[in-house]
Amino acid sequence: MPELPEVEVVRRGVERWVVGRTVESVQVFDARSLRRHTAGVLDFQEGLTGLDVDSAQRRGKFLWLPVRAPSESDPSRALLVHLGMSGQLLVASADQPAPRHERIRLRLSPARGDDGVPLPEQARFVDQRIFGGMLLDPLVPSSDGRGTVPEHAAHIARDPLDPLFDVDAFHAALRRRRTGLKRALLDQGLISGIGNIYADEALWAARLHWAAPTETMTAPRTRELVEACQEVMRRALDAGGTSFDSLYVNVNGESGYFARSLNAYGREGEPCHRCEAAGLDGVIVREKFANRSSYRCSRCQKKPRRARP
Repeated sequence: MPELPEVEVVRRGVERWVVGRTVESVQVFDARSLRRHTAGVLDFQEGLTGLDVDSAQRRGKFLWLPVRAPSESDPSRALLVHLGMSGQLLVASADQPAPRHERIRLRLSPARGDDGVPLPEQARFVDQRIFGGMLLDPLVPSSDGRGTVPEHAAHIARDPLDPLFDVDAFHAALRRRRTGLKRALLDQGLISGIGNIYADEALWAARLHWAAPTETMTAPRTRELVEACQEVMRRALDAGGTSFDSLYVNVNGESGYFARSLNAYGREGEPCHRCEAAGLDGVIVREKFANRSSYRCSRCQKKPRRARP
């Protein structure tokens, strides 16, 4: 599942290649990728054609493109893109072969880059497993009163890299949850953009066990955890995201390389880098967590006495 860094890498690509252009036509090859757009395929095509892409925005794992008609001064709708498990948003020239699992294609108005070279004229939504999709959604005020968000993303909390993320408010909400730390980090209504991989990496960086009770967190420890989340995600962004197979790529079809820098996730039985550097014998262990797995160091992420299952 793409997490915040992967979606942010795609957002940056869309911002470079698509923003400022007009959607000239829309082709839908598989209506299942529009199941969230309940008005149907024709409404989606007619509603999006002729609109200008105003910007590329993201909250957590949700990516959207505010769009406006030529007669509008500000966008009132957004093209919401959910990548799901295997969704890809690719830019391509018309002469490039169609990908096997292409579901939706947008033809964009002609444009040139800063170097004068023509930009690719198509944006292609590719999704092997069809868990993702697109939706033309009205923009509504954000729950905190700052800015607008698509209606279907209004329930999503701000993410750790958002300049408006409120650490104090997050700490208060975290203590009220009365659950395990990792379960709280995966709650998109509490803090968005963090999935299984980066939760394990942030907890490792903060030396916290995934089952530590949220109500025992102090304000300084919460701040350390948020800073660990931010650092892990920034490093992942620098590496272009995490790719374990061909399903996650950026808009140019390139894979990320952060998987090579993981400290906990997927390293069962290997030495803990931190312990090894200190001459200690910590090892990464894998434990069951909510039908998935959690990875932690056996030494520097000790299980608390009041651990929550």
